[in-house]
Amino acid sequence: MDPRVEEHAKIIVEWSTEIKPGDMVTIAASPASHDLAVAVSKEVARAGGIPMVLMSSEEIARAFFDGASEETLKIFPKHEKSLTESTDVFIFIRSPVNIKALANVEPNKMLTVGKVRKEINDIRLSKRWCLTVHPCATLAQQANMSLDEYQDFVYNATLIDWKEESRMMYLMKEHLERHNDIRFVGPETDLYASTKGRIWIASDGKHNLPSGEVFTAPVEDTVEGKIYFDIPFLFQGKVIEGVRLTFEKGEVVDYSAEKSQDVLKKILEIDEGSRRLGEMAIGTNRGIKQYTLNMLFDEKIGDTIHCALGNAYKDNNGTNTSAVHVDMIKTMIDGEIIAGDEVIYSKGKYFYEM
Repeated sequence: MDPRVEEHAKIIVEWSTEIKPGDMVTIAASPASHDLAVAVSKEVARAGGIPMVLMSSEEIARAFFDGASEETLKIFPKHEKSLTESTDVFIFIRSPVNIKALANVEPNKMLTVGKVRKEINDIRLSKRWCLTVHPCATLAQQANMSLDEYQDFVYNATLIDWKEESRMMYLMKEHLERHNDIRFVGPETDLYASTKGRIWIASDGKHNLPSGEVFTAPVEDTVEGKIYFDIPFLFQGKVIEGVRLTFEKGEVVDYSAEKSQDVLKKILEIDEGSRRLGEMAIGTNRGIKQYTLNMLFDEKIGDTIHCALGNAYKDNNGTNTSAVHVDMIKTMIDGEIIAGDEVIYSKGKYFYEM
């Protein structure tokens, strides 16, 4: 086994989820992530935890949507809720075979399932959990890389000194929480929001791995201005590019996209909460050098910011509710991030680098 896989597993178990003796651990993995699932299971057992591995894939998910009637889609999966309640730690390993398997599923079907399972997802989020990626040919192809190149890409972003990264992110969190607002300024962008009473979270590899972001939930009705997201992203198998949003009193009042505007329109019409921001964030992981249409990596790119339409995290003291949480990213190498009267980031440097 590649020793980097074993190192990855140790970070997941020791740093991200801090497995303890007696922990009931559910590992959701795909066939292509077999090596990492093996390594994680061994590390969980060494730490005294009890691993259970569930196999999943995009084609299995597609089969459900193809076979289910409208009535079936609305059935609450109580057996899944029981498993979720009995699990202490969830580890999700993404290593897809076909990232387009769900592309032609009617979006309303997936939205229905998302609404039905929201209670279960909320329970999962209340537990210790970690989402990570095992390098595979599909993701390498999506990133326009060879498999060797993609393995290097993943491990350069993941196998880093998370203790030191955490220290710098918590320093940024402290500075952001000295102020009651945040402003993103850059090309075609001037977006403001109050953050009074909200909590900034330093995402330091405890949940997403790799990680590298500091984020909050803005006060919902205070978001004002415009923003241009220049990095493409995927939503339910569709690539959306060049999103422009204008906000007034927290709500999107004008929008456009250079590609897949019809999909953006559907996102905004999902529910009342999908027209408001549930998250505003700063990416800090400079081990990630380019976007790969994988949000686990892309939203963490150093020298970027991102915002999410839809559901806010309670840990941020956010109150916006929605069936979706859709992240969109903007490069800030020519921009500034300002909190109160303090420049947090300016043209390639964070405040602690200036």
